[in-house]
Amino acid sequence: MRTIELGLRNALGSPGNSERVTPAESACFTVLRLTGSRANRIGADVRHSRQWGMFEIGGSLREARLKRGLTPADVQKAIRIRDRYLQALEEERWEALPGDAYVKGFLRTYADYLGLDGNLYVDEYNNRYAHNDELPFVPERFARSRSRLGGGSLLRPAIAIGVIVAIVAAVAAWRLSGSSGNGKQAAPPASTATTTPTTPTKPKKKAKKREHHVVAALPSRAVLVASRGDCWLWIRSGSASGPTVYEATLTQGKRLPVDLRRGPVWIDVGDPPSLDVRLGGKLVTGLPKQAGNVLLTRTGLKPA
Repeated sequence: MRTIELGLRNALGSPGNSERVTPAESACFTVLRLTGSRANRIGADVRHSRQWGMFEIGGSLREARLKRGLTPADVQKAIRIRDRYLQALEEERWEALPGDAYVKGFLRTYADYLGLDGNLYVDEYNNRYAHNDELPFVPERFARSRSRLGGGSLLRPAIAIGVIVAIVAAVAAWRLSGSSGNGKQAAPPASTATTTPTTPTKPKKKAKKREHHVVAALPSRAVLVASRGDCWLWIRSGSASGPTVYEATLTQGKRLPVDLRRGPVWIDVGDPPSLDVRLGGKLVTGLPKQAGNVLLTRTGLKPA
């Protein structure tokens, strides 16, 4: 635009020249100036409209909670999300949360509870902060058990060699004992002519056969499946006062393995109708109809 204006000035003459500028020429310069300023203003409006589409995730959550007169402790009791996680959401401190999958679950649950659109908050987080390459979160207890199982990979060859040597030694000993037993001939029993009085013998009672009851081994692992919808879970080891093993929203279609070798686990189930519990590959009954607590053992579910 500046180049066009300079070209017209050179062609028509500038106001500083000795020739006078006609009214038509003056109108041309005015139109050029107005057109240039209007183009700058439109560009600024476009940049402003791009920024206007974003909103504060944490600030809007805090404002909605305060309008309802709720404290973080009140919200924790209602949706089973710790207050420190709620404060991290309101302050947008994503590094204080377990990971992307749980941030999205917390955002959707918190926003829906406050009467907001949870999907809108998750979409805004995905556009601005989500990391698609993040590894899935594994509870610390399960990670330790995996490391213990995988740590003995160096000992496996040595154990296999020891088992083979023991089998070969047992076979050799069995053969040696069999050959030495065959070489010995048993002496015939001496026959003695003795007269013994004949006495009636009572029929012997048949010994009852002992029945061996085979007790099936109890399963040591259970699987929680969100079959019919998302389900909030809070799992503690042993009892309600034990250490936390898992605390998050299990999204629909996802599976969560639970190790029962060290004892039962206490589970706080947010939406029992959406959850299935499988023990040893079989579906287990005993979940409450509404949100509540259960104790999962190797024999099944018990109310807690």
